[in-house]
Amino acid sequence: MAVPAAQSPVKLMALQLLLWHSALWTVQEATPLDPASSLPQSFLLKCLEQVRKIQGDGAALQEKLTGCLSQLHSGLFLYQGLLQALEGISPELGPTLDTLQLDIADFATTIWQQMEDLGMAPALQPTQGAMPAFTSAFQRRAGGVLVASHLQRFLELAYRVLRHLAQS
Repeated sequence: MAVPAAQSPVKLMALQLLLWHSALWTVQEATPLDPASSLPQSFLLKCLEQVRKIQGDGAALQEKLTGCLSQLHSGLFLYQGLLQALEGISPELGPTLDTLQLDIADFATTIWQQMEDLGMAPALQPTQGAMPAFTSAFQRRAGGVLVASHLQRFLELAYRVLRHLAQS
């Protein structure tokens, strides 16, 4: 059965009004309750208390995470300087030392960028303090043994901490 041309626009307009009404009804149902709603005061107070607790827990977690990443970055930054002080340790170890310096620098940069992404980075990056001066070949080798040993322990600790954070 064909619909006369004059009735089609009327039916179309009625259908559009019906669709708009149902869309507005859905939006109205999704809006929060107004303050004059009849929720019990005890319920509202309990909800507010839970919100404050969750906010406090979140702030504590962020503080711990900030401290952890900051310490990790500071340690990596320290080892960057110590490794630089070992320059010229020996021709055989030079390429390995260069690679280690680059890896430590990349790791420190990654940590710093993550801190910035999370909005937790300090305003300024730390500056390198005075580093030991290894003036003789013996001092460079002895310093190399100490730096490598301490760096290894530091990285083992960093690995455990990051693994723990990944599991949290």
